[in-house]
Amino acid sequence: MKPEIKELIEISKYYGSNKEYVIAGGGNTSFKDEETIWIKASGQSLAELTEEGLVALNREKLHEIGLKIYSDNPTEREDQVKTDMFNSILDPEKNRRPSVETSLHEVIRYKYVVHLHPTLINGLLCSRNAKNLTFKLFGESVLFVPYTDPGYTLFKKLDSEIKLYREKFSHDPKIIFLENHGSFIGADTTEEIKNIYSDIIQKIGAQLPSIPEVTQLPYNPLLNKVLPRLRMLLSGEQPGVIRFRNNSLIAGFYQNEREFQKISLPLTPDMIVYCKTRYMYIEQSSTAEKILDSFRYQLPRFVNEYGFLPKVILIKDMGVFAISESCGSAEAILDVYEDLARISFYASGCGGIKFLTREQISFIDHWEVENYRRKVSQSTGSGNKLNNKIAIVTGGAQGFGAGIAEALFSLNINIVIADMNEETGNSFVSRLTSKRTSSKAIFIKTNVADPASVKDLIISTVKEFGGLDLMISNAGVLRAGGLDEMDPEVFSRTTNVNYNGYFHCAKYASEVMKLQNNENPEYFTDIIQINSKSGIRGSNRNFAYAGSKFGGIGLTQSFALELAPFRIKVNSICPGNFLDGPLWSDPKNGLFVQYLKAGKVPGAKTISDVRQYYENQVPLKRGCKLEDVIKALLYIVDQEYETGQAVPVTGGQVMLG
Repeated sequence: MKPEIKELIEISKYYGSNKEYVIAGGGNTSFKDEETIWIKASGQSLAELTEEGLVALNREKLHEIGLKIYSDNPTEREDQVKTDMFNSILDPEKNRRPSVETSLHEVIRYKYVVHLHPTLINGLLCSRNAKNLTFKLFGESVLFVPYTDPGYTLFKKLDSEIKLYREKFSHDPKIIFLENHGSFIGADTTEEIKNIYSDIIQKIGAQLPSIPEVTQLPYNPLLNKVLPRLRMLLSGEQPGVIRFRNNSLIAGFYQNEREFQKISLPLTPDMIVYCKTRYMYIEQSSTAEKILDSFRYQLPRFVNEYGFLPKVILIKDMGVFAISESCGSAEAILDVYEDLARISFYASGCGGIKFLTREQISFIDHWEVENYRRKVSQSTGSGNKLNNKIAIVTGGAQGFGAGIAEALFSLNINIVIADMNEETGNSFVSRLTSKRTSSKAIFIKTNVADPASVKDLIISTVKEFGGLDLMISNAGVLRAGGLDEMDPEVFSRTTNVNYNGYFHCAKYASEVMKLQNNENPEYFTDIIQINSKSGIRGSNRNFAYAGSKFGGIGLTQSFALELAPFRIKVNSICPGNFLDGPLWSDPKNGLFVQYLKAGKVPGAKTISDVRQYYENQVPLKRGCKLEDVIKALLYIVDQEYETGQAVPVTGGQVMLG
């Protein structure tokens, strides 16, 4: 890697990881030598930029773009320019699309160019007094360019302005401010660029009003009756995810319609790319029904006037809510919209807010280049039916539950790990989320035997994702022993976790699922209990466990009958012995040890004897594996004509008659 490319990547990550400079992967950086320019590819994040995320182009061919005459038709012209830019790529086989701003970077003669959208700078540039304040603060050292439609038009405008600046001062401007857009800083070293940005931020910060310290405000539990319904009303066949944010900054804008107007329109192109062009405000919010009534009243008019479902909803005293195909893209929408609020606050203290005009908004919203960037940056990954669904796995921090959670997360499902073991759960979630994905995993400490704990689990899940599609009741305990040695307390605890815990999960999960079904009567959701072969066949000297699992089958059949009208399928999976898992193989408390001590296997003298005994009982001569259960689980979710079933996954050890 060239040293200069390494520096380019370092400064890209430096600014890209700071939301004061870049929101949702925006911004752009480049380096050029005599023959080649390297620039960030469209849709790539500055914070995660690598050499593979750069596009190298021939500067001589790029230069020809500025000399050619293109069509007067904007659409045809942009296609022609895009074709010529693609022809400048040195290695087209990498299939990386160069930024639309490549020609802008090329026309600036400095080696390094860093284009960002700093909140403070845009607070100035999105104000009605932007030009005068820029001159007051920086004099003629800054080239100020009035708002111009991006693409070829902006390139020609900037090219012309730089030439005039060059004639006047005999050098290129190092600082370029684009009204309602952002800043370009050019220099021959990355260190100088950092110094320039630091100086700019310091000067503007001293001029603009300060935002009071932003404090987080609480989540109102009544939203649990609202968000699952909104999720269905705002989604197509495959519901998305709703992300929520409430803080003192947002609260300043949701108090009434007049304040909302200050953040009711986009101020920069990125706001259109991520948040679309209009946002909904709900003022009547004292009850869940008032919120929903207001939404239902506004929605047809909103869609009729603007042609799309809202991505951003501001609810008085509740916060701002973003819905998108994935958790990652919904979070990006919240980041961009909160940035809009910050910029609006700053601009209000600089002579007033200057929104983009209807024509400017329309150009960006329909521009193929920005639609491509939107598609790349908000890509949800796989296209499977389960993509970005919302699932809870109880007992999901370790063992069988962790295996189920990890398998589902790999399918791009949002996962809530519910478990008593907080340290292990958080560590597991950190491992899951270490890889970039559009889905999300969180841990919530939960005791399934405690109804209040399970109710809090459901509230937290809706708060995090907006709804629930799949409840997997997996948490369970097993203590072997005969009648003469089983303490009543152990029996009760086994029943409370395995039987009562399943009831608590089904009760509170179904409340959310019913709300979703109210708005979309054809939408299916699932409650799945991870049962056991001991739930369909008795287990010697293991009656506490088997009894609770037999009872679970009864619950499954009864829940299935009750919840079928709401398209909530309820099924149990009855795995055979998971002999390789910690439940069996743990050297201290595993079932092999327990069964050996309890004398459950006649003649067994070692753990190996116990294992061999159980393997010999399986026609397919092995224990159940995680992948066996996952296949059954995915079948249950995929099909729409089975409910109330106990599905054996036992290798033929238990066969239903």
